[in-house]
Amino acid sequence: MRREPIELAAVATAAVPGLTPTAVSSAPDDPADFDSALLLDSEGKRWRVRSPRHPEASARLETEFLVLRAFVPGIRAELPFLMPTVAGTVRQGALSTFVYSHLTGSTRSVEELSAASATLVCEIGTAMAAIHDLPRALVSKADLPSYTPNEFRQRRLNELDQAATTGKIPPALLLRWEHALEDVSLWRFNPCVVHGDLHEDNLLVEGDRVTAVTGWTDLRIGDPADDLAWLVASNEPDFVDAVLRHYTENRRDAPDMHVLRRAALSAEFALAQYLVKAVAANDLAMISEAESMLETLAGDIAEHGGQSISVEPLLQTSAEGPEAGNVTTAAPASARETDFTSAAVPAVHVTPIPAAEAHDSRDAPLPPEAAAADDTATAAITVVDAKSP
Repeated sequence: MRREPIELAAVATAAVPGLTPTAVSSAPDDPADFDSALLLDSEGKRWRVRSPRHPEASARLETEFLVLRAFVPGIRAELPFLMPTVAGTVRQGALSTFVYSHLTGSTRSVEELSAASATLVCEIGTAMAAIHDLPRALVSKADLPSYTPNEFRQRRLNELDQAATTGKIPPALLLRWEHALEDVSLWRFNPCVVHGDLHEDNLLVEGDRVTAVTGWTDLRIGDPADDLAWLVASNEPDFVDAVLRHYTENRRDAPDMHVLRRAALSAEFALAQYLVKAVAANDLAMISEAESMLETLAGDIAEHGGQSISVEPLLQTSAEGPEAGNVTTAAPASARETDFTSAAVPAVHVTPIPAAEAHDSRDAPLPPEAAAADDTATAAITVVDAKSP
């Protein structure tokens, strides 16, 4: 059941003693998992409330609470952005609602970010590099997931098998993803701390600065490509190139040569994960939406000759099937790179990867250019937009 901002304001008063909201507005979040609101209190302070819609989402917020506690002041001081601080929490049945102190800045769409100034683009790349350079002990001490490259690849293969059992994934996509997952040369990377849910709605921006990063529910040690998936899905090659350049320049560890390929896989495979989630929830609307997006992706790739994610060529079979002898091999590497830049595949457009990518990912780095809803404290709240000053 969806909670309105006015209800979340009531819960916030129970979570933070002395909090007296005077204005409330909705806040961007994942609508399938959370209800969120921004509050303005009687002292002019701003707060954010996140309320889970189901137990799994509540567990994610509780995990984030542990993560944020692990970011001691010394670590936070080294970051080029601010992080959330939990001000209070209320448990109602199996669900826990959290109230966070307000962070300056606001979210921007991918379109707005891709058209932003060079300074802001640099800030985005620098922020991502700072996350991936966090000490791995931060994750291990919080008892959070940690994956080697092979473990991560196997986990994704298991997820692919699970998605295939739905019977709703287009065969061409299953073949494309399976081939990429079986191409071991693609999976030679150095694991690092990964945000796990990085996208435009978790970046707060003010002017030309990234002021804060939110949404720390999926922190882990794993593949840095997962945090680049939202960039690849933006279908803005110049934006991707610029962010990646600044990211590369600011990383202590040399990123591998295939990070954008795996980011493309992550962006595409997110649709399959969304389908599995919809099927598990038996949400017919979500299932229909997921099927439509998957069919669109498969159709775009078939129509525009989408670039293979894997490094090794993929053998593709025509509609008549191999029994008719109509088997076509993938184009040579040079031709595939050309397709990579020209394919108009909205969900997974990826910028060119130099021909030198065939080298091991451990080679030299790319050059710079490459509770109480009836609380009387909220009885007289006026519902208005809580705009940033």
